[in-house]
Amino acid sequence: MKKISSVFWIAVALIILSVGYGTIAPVSFEQVTSRMTAFITSSFGWYYLLIVTGIVLFCLVLIISPMGRIRLGKSDERPEYSTISWFAMLFSAGMGIGLVFWGAAEPLSHFAIDTATEEPGTREAFLEAMRFTFFHWGIHAWAIYGVVALALAYFQFRKGYPGLISSTLRPIFGKERMDGPLGTVIDVLAVFATVFGVATTLGFGAIQINGGLSYLFGIPISLPVQTTIIAIVTVLFMISAWSGLNKGIKYLSNANMVLAVILLILVLAVGPTLLIMNMFTDSIGSYIQNLPRMSFRSAPLNSDQRKWINGWTIFYWAWWISWSPFVGIFIARVSRGRTVREFLVGVLVLPALLSFFWFSVFGATAIDVQRSGATDLTGLLTEETLFAVFHNLPLTWVTSIVALILIATFFITSADSATFVLGMQTTYGSLTPPAAVKLTWGVLQAIISVILLYANGLTALQNSLIIAALPFSFIILLMMISLYKALSEEQRQMFASVYKKQR
Repeated sequence: MKKISSVFWIAVALIILSVGYGTIAPVSFEQVTSRMTAFITSSFGWYYLLIVTGIVLFCLVLIISPMGRIRLGKSDERPEYSTISWFAMLFSAGMGIGLVFWGAAEPLSHFAIDTATEEPGTREAFLEAMRFTFFHWGIHAWAIYGVVALALAYFQFRKGYPGLISSTLRPIFGKERMDGPLGTVIDVLAVFATVFGVATTLGFGAIQINGGLSYLFGIPISLPVQTTIIAIVTVLFMISAWSGLNKGIKYLSNANMVLAVILLILVLAVGPTLLIMNMFTDSIGSYIQNLPRMSFRSAPLNSDQRKWINGWTIFYWAWWISWSPFVGIFIARVSRGRTVREFLVGVLVLPALLSFFWFSVFGATAIDVQRSGATDLTGLLTEETLFAVFHNLPLTWVTSIVALILIATFFITSADSATFVLGMQTTYGSLTPPAAVKLTWGVLQAIISVILLYANGLTALQNSLIIAALPFSFIILLMMISLYKALSEEQRQMFASVYKKQR
């Protein structure tokens, strides 16, 4: 039995306290976290814009530099997983259910409900909606995941350090400090963010599955139904977690990709195909053209636009940062044997392109339905939007059933990946955490989700993630400095060795 670290007990205690507060005094919990979130987004918005753009530039520098040839493992190691399985696993863990939840809803919101700068419902709002959706789910999001995952993979597989966030800071603070109280604090923060991030996902997943069942079969949207959904999914992902990384998560991730491609092809075929392809092409060009401006846009002299940036862009940047410990550790675990350049190109470009096509298919279709006047999608709950879009297309039942199955498999994969990551973080970075530890985290995640759903605490939970993202952003900055320092030193040693041989 792998030894359980002190991080486990401290994190569990803090989680119990937080969930207890949210359960006993949900109104107070939400008010306190909302005030803190509002302060962070309004006072540190400029900081989030700068740090996330800086992360993107840092990744680009590593891709084009000679350091990109360094391998995440021994020099003669090769990738542990095929490119397709690797991509499927990192994509399922990194975005997964979020794409299904927001695929139609976010572009529709930017077009008809909450536009960035244009008049709602106009042609200009349509183009802007797609561009900003690409921006929020594109290279910036994956660069955050990528830099955390790269640091973890490099120090774990190249240097032989434990697979912990704290281990990546050894070049700056030294081994003794990172194995002491300071390292424990860092790892507890990572576990805390992971647990609440996944609990939020479980909550949203249950809500959307309930929304689909309600729209299709008339099953009421209620807490008992959502609790039943969480219970069923928990049993399924615990079975997957018990089977191990090479079976459960790998097979489910591959199944996710197959289902996602089937759903994409179906909607592309029965939806406004020509409009989708034209919007996909045009929006990529608009995204690239406007990327520098969007990356630094803070609208200091326009309060309405500033409010939109805080509510969307800054929220997303903080959201991705708070999710980066979980996704970063998992991506690092499945990326052994790849070079730095291969890793970053794969993590930044491929998922972003797939996300762009996904939002083009579902977003353009939703906006087309709204523009046609057939159904007013703006009056529906977010979790019902996707199924209402399907209702206005041929093959309604086929697309809806495939979507429900896809949500469920994404749901299971995200929770399964999280139990694996939490097991790693609380057993001193073990690459094969005990099944008992993973199952313990799985049960805790499910209980937290149910309690917060009953306490109406998902909003407060999202706020907690935004609050946790601020201190963790400083850790990411330190990880970048530490990684660059270690890579530069290794690069100098490699050049010196080559020069010595030539002489």
